[in-house]
Amino acid sequence: MSKKLAFLGLGVMGYPMAGHLAKAGHDVTVYNRTADKAQRWVAQYGGRSAPSPADAARGAEIVLMCVGNDNDVRAVAKDALAGMDAGAILVDHTTASAQVAREVESAAQARRVGFLDAPVSGGQAGAENGKLTIMVGGDAATYAKAEAVLAHYARAVTRMGGTGAGQLTKMVNQICIAGLVQALSEGINFAQRAGLDPELVLDVISKGAAQSWQMENRGKTMVADKFDFGFAVDWMRKDLSICLDTARANGAALPVTALVDQLYSRLQARGGGRWDTSSLIRLLRDA
Repeated sequence: MSKKLAFLGLGVMGYPMAGHLAKAGHDVTVYNRTADKAQRWVAQYGGRSAPSPADAARGAEIVLMCVGNDNDVRAVAKDALAGMDAGAILVDHTTASAQVAREVESAAQARRVGFLDAPVSGGQAGAENGKLTIMVGGDAATYAKAEAVLAHYARAVTRMGGTGAGQLTKMVNQICIAGLVQALSEGINFAQRAGLDPELVLDVISKGAAQSWQMENRGKTMVADKFDFGFAVDWMRKDLSICLDTARANGAALPVTALVDQLYSRLQARGGGRWDTSSLIRLLRDA
């Protein structure tokens, strides 16, 4: 059944995610900080654009947002909630802290609006192909009302627990990716220095226990020294900062994550902030 929706934030993820909602037949109003991009989205998918989050959210049954960081979440959510009706639902797809999720949930409750923190994994390709993995925090009743809408751009949507559980799960995701990318970088660099054909090596070991999404999707581009395939170093450092801050609070040891975070800082210092995360291998090649 068609719903009246709003989508706030049309970056590399939000733009195609909102597009899937429009293609599914929903009535979608979009907001983007750069209005030209919102107008381009409307020209491509239909619907309408609004000049502010509150205007986009007015009358919407579900408002979805995908912005940059904790402060962006606070600002956009505050404005959106000002335009939302009681009984509506606000869904945040931003990768942010569990603390900001709890802050927004409290503000939403004060307006009798439901809230879900729902960060995604799968990168730009996952968003474009409608194959994201969505990890959700929030109460079960609110989740049940929103799940079918989220499924339009997901291959898996899972409620992980109460508010903040989605963000905490995304932190686990990023912790695991950080270690995998560094290990893959070391393996490829070792293969090349040992005189092996690195693509043949990847073909062989990807059929065994070393297989991973990173190997399947980034291994050969790493061999080719190409690093313009999505999730940027700048964004990974933002995410790992959240992980490390949370670990300091809960006592979790993250020695590998802390090391990889520092390696990414070296890439930023070399001007590689917009390279994708697999560019870690460049530090080994230049060693």
